[in-house]
Amino acid sequence: MSPIPDAGAAPEALRAEHDALARRLEIRRSVDVARRALYQLFFGLLSAGLGIKLAWDRWGVVKAGVVRRIPRGPPLFFWAAAALAVVLLVLAVRSLLAVRRLQRQEDALYARYRALREALRLDP
Repeated sequence: MSPIPDAGAAPEALRAEHDALARRLEIRRSVDVARRALYQLFFGLLSAGLGIKLAWDRWGVVKAGVVRRIPRGPPLFFWAAAALAVVLLVLAVRSLLAVRRLQRQEDALYARYRALREALRLDP
């Protein structure tokens, strides 16, 4: 679809294409995907912070005179928080890339929609 409508096309065909584009552009999927990406990013950063706090509590520097009691066994909660952070941050990056792709498609459709409105003289 080029942004410039065909000069020889019938006004009925242009109007039908205009209406179809209007229905398609009513719902912007990129906004929903962006919201999901931001939720994933927020919770990914939250779990990364939790993982850093758990690591600091286990291996970080303690104040002078404080005796550290190291728990037995592997740091399971740290591993779980770190794995969750990695998964959520990877999903967030993937979703943000999908948002950019969807926005480019929607921008191209909107340019075509504006050109059709101009060709049909719907805008004053």
